[in-house]
Amino acid sequence: MRPRRVLLNLAALGVLAVSVFPVYWMVLTAFKPTTDILSETPTFWPAHPTLEHFTTAVGTPGFWTFWGNSLSITVGAVLLALVVALLAAFAVARMRWRGRRAFILMVFIAQMAPWEALLVSMYIVARDTGMLDKLSMLTLIYFMTTLPFTIVTLRGFIAAIPPELEEAAQMDGCSRTAAFRRVVLPLLAPGLMSTSLFGFITAWNEFAFANALIIKNQADRTLPVWLSSFSNVFGTDWGATMAAATLFMLPVLAIFLVLQRRVTSGLIAGAVKG
Repeated sequence: MRPRRVLLNLAALGVLAVSVFPVYWMVLTAFKPTTDILSETPTFWPAHPTLEHFTTAVGTPGFWTFWGNSLSITVGAVLLALVVALLAAFAVARMRWRGRRAFILMVFIAQMAPWEALLVSMYIVARDTGMLDKLSMLTLIYFMTTLPFTIVTLRGFIAAIPPELEEAAQMDGCSRTAAFRRVVLPLLAPGLMSTSLFGFITAWNEFAFANALIIKNQADRTLPVWLSSFSNVFGTDWGATMAAATLFMLPVLAIFLVLQRRVTSGLIAGAVKG
């Protein structure tokens, strides 16, 4: 068993190195002076780190506007998906009604479907309804993109909570709504955190719809679209490009570091003790 475990550990380290190295090289390039970036001899640690590239990226006209666009769209889509998915997941997990299985099947199909295949039809809908070049259209699309996964995930979390907890609260005088709000909702914190993290990453990184639906009004572009044209603005300034990509990555990394403990914590640890 020991040689097998050693091989598995080495394989895991190899996968980790392959996955992390591009991110490390991106951040490293962002801190390198331009001379080191263009040097024929690669360096794996900046001898003289600089913040010049970050200053260039942040000082680009419209940077904070695009940042605000991405943030508003992402937060709006995630919050809307959480509210709708929470109600739908509770209905699926706790109630019995006609068409329930068909609804669950449709949610699973929607989750597995590649949303990029709907790009043309979404463009036609946005054009015919006058929603082209509007951030509200992107918010609705990101909401629909993250909704199926959110419903499926929250359904599993709600199903794992013993119904006896709600029944005990109702016996103590709580209505069903109050029992859900006071008993079930606090226990759903890990589920809400994990689904919101997934939704944030999905909406924050989305490029295809933002690039296709925001055409005329360039001020409503999002960060991924802006980042794709960043190298055209600065030519061969790879340091500024990597600095912009690093800044683009920071919100997702920060949210993950903040939420990881809640996501991995026990769902109802201690809830039914005694």
